[in-house]
Amino acid sequence: MNRHPPPFPFSFSFSFSFSYCVSLLYLLVFSTALTSPLSPTKSPSAPSPFPSASPSSPSSSSSSTLDPKQLRALQSLNIPTSKDPCAQPSFHNATLCDSSKPFRHLLSLRLLNCSDDVALSSTALKSLSSLQDLRFINCPVAAVHFPSDLLSNLRSLTCINSLRRLTGVWLSRFQNLTDLTVSDVQVNASGPFIILNNMKKLRSVTISHTNLTGFLPKHWHLNFTHIDLSRNQLRGKIPNSLTLLENLQLLNLSSNSLTGEIPSTLGDLLSLQNLSLASNTLSGPIPESMAAMPSLVHVDLSFNQLNGTIPDYITKMKGLKYLNLENNNFNGVMPFNVSFIKKLVVFKVGGNNNLCYNHSLISSKMKLGIAPCDKHGLPISPPPSKSDSSADESGSSDDSDYDDSEDDSSHKEEHHHGPNKVVLGVAIGLSSIVFLIIFLILLSKWCA
Repeated sequence: MNRHPPPFPFSFSFSFSFSYCVSLLYLLVFSTALTSPLSPTKSPSAPSPFPSASPSSPSSSSSSTLDPKQLRALQSLNIPTSKDPCAQPSFHNATLCDSSKPFRHLLSLRLLNCSDDVALSSTALKSLSSLQDLRFINCPVAAVHFPSDLLSNLRSLTCINSLRRLTGVWLSRFQNLTDLTVSDVQVNASGPFIILNNMKKLRSVTISHTNLTGFLPKHWHLNFTHIDLSRNQLRGKIPNSLTLLENLQLLNLSSNSLTGEIPSTLGDLLSLQNLSLASNTLSGPIPESMAAMPSLVHVDLSFNQLNGTIPDYITKMKGLKYLNLENNNFNGVMPFNVSFIKKLVVFKVGGNNNLCYNHSLISSKMKLGIAPCDKHGLPISPPPSKSDSSADESGSSDDSDYDDSEDDSSHKEEHHHGPNKVVLGVAIGLSSIVFLIIFLILLSKWCA
């Protein structure tokens, strides 16, 4: 007679195996959820903050107070006219009108981020002859011939990354401008003189990053208040005639190839507030006449070959906020103390290997990029690399630096041990389950 084993161990083993599988699956899913990074939940798409452009209806266009010819000109330039262009605020603040009747006329127009199918036409420009302010921003359309009425009425022209194939002759035709801005666009001209000579009413000029070549003009109209010819390829010396512009408030000739010395009559620019001659090849000392310039706020003479000592009259410029003299050939003892340096928003003198500071007045903790002076007023002899390393070592002994490094190490330890603790916990849990399975199997056999 065959003896059958009691059903309990088999049923117990089966139910246990099933429970074990479910438990193991749950554990794996749970551990994966713990160790995997949380993925952001996709929220329903929010409505766009910008209203969708609706097609212009004839009724709304017909209700416009703008001259119909100018309205058609705007439409040819892809400027929406569903809303009256003269109503304020206009679309992207692109238009500004006068108050004439029965129809108003445009005084200001800004073309921004033009599409590829926009093209200037002589017909449209002739209809816009009332404009006094015209701005092209990120609008790389081809420059065309401007009608004489528009040329005579324009007072301000802005061209930023716009208008292809610009020439100095084309720009020189805007003779009644008081404000000219051309930036981030190629200008084919042999120098600024061709552009500026006939603009006798011009007060502010910016021709920057245009690859403009040639020399600075020897003659300037006296009404300039703003001259920015930076980031070009201008060469030669800075003419003394520039210092005759008594109303000049900003002079930026940085990032060119200018040579020679700074004009000794620079101090005649009594209204000058912003001076930038950085990134040229200028040599010689800082002119003493700058002591008579009370309005200076921003001075940048960095990355040149200027030499001599730094004049101490700079400490008496009460309005000065930005001073950059780095990477030149200045020598001697720097005349600035801690109180003067702290009142500045920007102060840079590094990169002057023969310049040093008085360590009895300025702490070594103030990172200036120059060496302290010895008793003879000369930079201390160790090479900059060694002095920098010693400064780093002395800086590391400070309490604040030590606390920062300790915090960094603790953050690294915390970042290193965080994932290991999770993995260790999962491993311990799995080991416990395996041990329990073996124990129950042995127990069931023993009971059988």
